[in-house]
Amino acid sequence: MRKIIAELAMSVDGFIARPNGDVDWLDRPMPKGNYGMDEFFKSVDMIVMGRATYDVGKKLGGPLFMFPTTVILSRSLAPDAEPKAIIEKGNARKLAERWRKQPGKNIWVMGGADVFGQFLDAGVLDELRIAVIPVVIGTGIPLFDPKRRTTQLELISTKKFSDGVVRLNYKAN
Repeated sequence: MRKIIAELAMSVDGFIARPNGDVDWLDRPMPKGNYGMDEFFKSVDMIVMGRATYDVGKKLGGPLFMFPTTVILSRSLAPDAEPKAIIEKGNARKLAERWRKQPGKNIWVMGGADVFGQFLDAGVLDELRIAVIPVVIGTGIPLFDPKRRTTQLELISTKKFSDGVVRLNYKAN
């Protein structure tokens, strides 16, 4: 069965982006293998993101359309607003159930905080993979949307890279 995996980078102080969505603090020399992302990319064929992540990614020319299926979760985008993507509305549980029934590789939940929170709260996030970047940015968009929640995670693995980045891999459900 296809796994739903949140794969992301986070500053040491818990932010995934600056308040305006900028991720300039991620602009750093990459080690060989790109922190394991090259291997991760081979394991997925669908990328899921929220509207804000889509807007920032499109502006930056990020990996929005490098997979066979790109899904943008949005309450405001028209269904035909992005011809290279599927625009979805709905709750994470129902979407995950439908996507898992489809043949394919794993599904990458790329961002942002609201989307990560929706999938975690619905209990459909299989793994949470966090690359903790050794930088403090002081303010920004937190890893999860602010909401009262308690979700136990099980640590699967850790990996330290030569530049101080640490990858944490958790089982989420």
